[in-house]
Amino acid sequence: MKLTLLFTAVAFTQAFAQDSDAWDQYHFSTWSPPGPSDVRAPCPMLNTLANHGFLPHSGKNISEIDTINALSTALNINQTLGEFLFQAALTTNPEPNATTFSLDNLDRHDILEHDASLSRGDFYFGDDHTFNQTIFDETRSYWTAPIIDVQMAANARLARVHTSNATNPTFGFTQLGQEFSFGESAAYILVLGDRVSGTVPRSWVEYLFENERLPLEVGWTRRKEVITFPNLIDLLERVVNATGIPLQELKRRGDFHAGL
Repeated sequence: MKLTLLFTAVAFTQAFAQDSDAWDQYHFSTWSPPGPSDVRAPCPMLNTLANHGFLPHSGKNISEIDTINALSTALNINQTLGEFLFQAALTTNPEPNATTFSLDNLDRHDILEHDASLSRGDFYFGDDHTFNQTIFDETRSYWTAPIIDVQMAANARLARVHTSNATNPTFGFTQLGQEFSFGESAAYILVLGDRVSGTVPRSWVEYLFENERLPLEVGWTRRKEVITFPNLIDLLERVVNATGIPLQELKRRGDFHAGL
């Protein structure tokens, strides 16, 4: 009897693992743009995960477990970092005591959404949501080789800051907005590229931004190494330092969240 139960348990476990693998592969190979009732964010990666179905395709009422599972399955981001990113996104939901967020909540200006986006216009100009090819062309003009490194990422981000500062009379960063601005430039290297060397193929990043689709067709594969919170902070600090302002100086000036 015990042996029968053991065989049954093993068979169930194997079947579950196969189903889970099939589910994962289904979402990697399945993609569709948002429909008329779906919502999206000013964030290319979250939009990508929704377009693939890792997050609810509607983009609505995304729970903590939805977020953790999507980030883990698609990008191999660990639970702690997934929880942190969910809690950050949750702050954009205007409903009191909210336990979910929708992607269009992230449009709310000066919470996580900020001026000098790599691919969106500033709130002042009326559309901080939609992908803007002209703005993205400015960003990628600073990726001057087939492989983007940390210095190129920092240069591209800083150029966008200078452009926004010169053209937007209300330009500014909240503390959290500046953190996420640096973090976004670190994130595309972290989730698509090599976190040790701090490099990523330019074609992969361009593909994701322009298509809001995982760049499988141009050679990207899910990272084998788990991505952790310290990994993000390490790359973020490298982007900050490559910008030419030491991280400790930003912290002393109160422009950077020392608790990160």
